[in-house]
Amino acid sequence: MGNPVAHSLSPKIHSLFAAQTGESIHYQSILVGLDDFSPALLRFRDRGGKGLNITVPFKLEACATCDHLSDRASRAAAVNTIWFDAQGKVHGDNTDGVGLVTDITENHGIPIRGRQVLVLGAGGAVQGILGPILEQAPGRLVIANRTVARARALREKFTGAEQLSACGFVELRGESFDIVINGTAASLDAEVPDIPEDIFSPGALSYDLMYSSSATAFQAWSREHGAAACLDGLGML
Repeated sequence: MGNPVAHSLSPKIHSLFAAQTGESIHYQSILVGLDDFSPALLRFRDRGGKGLNITVPFKLEACATCDHLSDRASRAAAVNTIWFDAQGKVHGDNTDGVGLVTDITENHGIPIRGRQVLVLGAGGAVQGILGPILEQAPGRLVIANRTVARARALREKFTGAEQLSACGFVELRGESFDIVINGTAASLDAEVPDIPEDIFSPGALSYDLMYSSSATAFQAWSREHGAAACLDGLGML
């Protein structure tokens, strides 16, 4: 479920997983009206649906709708995976963070520990990845968002994380980072966040949580401005 959702490769990917493991499933994308998420979720359940993945912009609302949350979904206050138990209760989990960290550190062999990390955006996707990134002990983790208040409010959810700070895009001038993660929805509109062109340290990684059949706008921009490696969110998915 999402809005937009037509771009999602999840139906193809999960159908292939099911074929490999002998599961009988029907998995499809569902476009949901921006004000209709909770009713749509319950209609899906009442028609016999077993579970869903949730994408932008509903991850925060999905969390609020759940009856039970996994520990990592509770820490993130965002949900991207839902299933229903025999009593119809709604269970939520968040796999975004573990997917991102696994893709960066294991699939690509790039350490996060001790690195200077910048995350762009302050929505549900970003909430889901901050905890797992912090568990990797980066040297510094900065949340930057166009609306500074949202970045700072998100920072306050992670009390005790001394290496975590928040700012606006303008405050990034003169800064550089080893890992820059785009958690905004700008790539859906083929746009790039308004950040400095010299944001990448030598050898830096650029990572866009969005994915596309070709390079996302953020990947293309990152290549033009000095990123040594440019990845999209397909590995996280």
